[in-house]
Amino acid sequence: MSADEHAIQTVERLLDVLDLDATQARTTEDIFTGSSHPMPSGRIYGGQVLAQTLVAAERTLPEDRAVHSMHGYFLRPGDASQGITIAVDRIHDGRSFSTRRTQAYQNGVPIFSMIASFQDADPGVEHAEPMPSGIPVPEELVPDEDRVPGLAGGARRMLSDRAADIRHVDSPLYLPNDDARVPRQAVWMRLRAPLPGDQRLHRAALAYLSDMTIQESILRAHGVSWSLPGLKVASLDHAMWWHRPARVDEWLLYVQESPSARGGRGLATGRVYTREGTLVASVAQEIMIRVPADR
Repeated sequence: MSADEHAIQTVERLLDVLDLDATQARTTEDIFTGSSHPMPSGRIYGGQVLAQTLVAAERTLPEDRAVHSMHGYFLRPGDASQGITIAVDRIHDGRSFSTRRTQAYQNGVPIFSMIASFQDADPGVEHAEPMPSGIPVPEELVPDEDRVPGLAGGARRMLSDRAADIRHVDSPLYLPNDDARVPRQAVWMRLRAPLPGDQRLHRAALAYLSDMTIQESILRAHGVSWSLPGLKVASLDHAMWWHRPARVDEWLLYVQESPSARGGRGLATGRVYTREGTLVASVAQEIMIRVPADR
């Protein structure tokens, strides 16, 4: 299989996961079902359920009413070998805004709960934090899977088989490195193959990508790599605000920092820019993090 064919295949798998089925079942909610990516850990990747719940919510709205914010909680680990049921509660529809509560279930219990708000296009005041200067362009960086000597074959395949091309500006954190212990980092990201033009799909795919690497500003502050024996990390919640439209099959810069960690929890924030410097989205996530005391 050629590199281009492999890239297309990885993105097609993502599109399959985001292509939810509507069911005939109805309560007071709209019901959808979906599947999951296989994962080495057996747990559902958090960004996947973020994207799926957003797709389900937007299915209950007109195309011109777009998501502008979401707040979600990861309640239980999901099982990637099982299907997912997604229920959408149409909480409110106003003249300009709509609100949806969406929950993803497995085995009859919720694994993720989200409230999202949607708005018609509307004029108003505008400003944006500028993109940081001095960041190398993505073409100057090597894809993560080709940049980590000594990475186990299975882990390398997991990186190369994901739908996203991720390129860290600093050293990736899959293995220990000698980088400075600072609570910030930046990564370039894009899907490996083109998507259709539907902005709803691009917004969902951006939610999918937003859960990748954001935890690392916390790890980097303490010189911790993902391979540290005994390290335990779990996402607790995730918030996202969409500011402007963008394509996720074109390069986006994800600038991340951690303002605080305490009590076994760490907070990470992120801003997503186009390569031209347009601020596309803002993200915040809190994680549970437990680092072995004897590392």
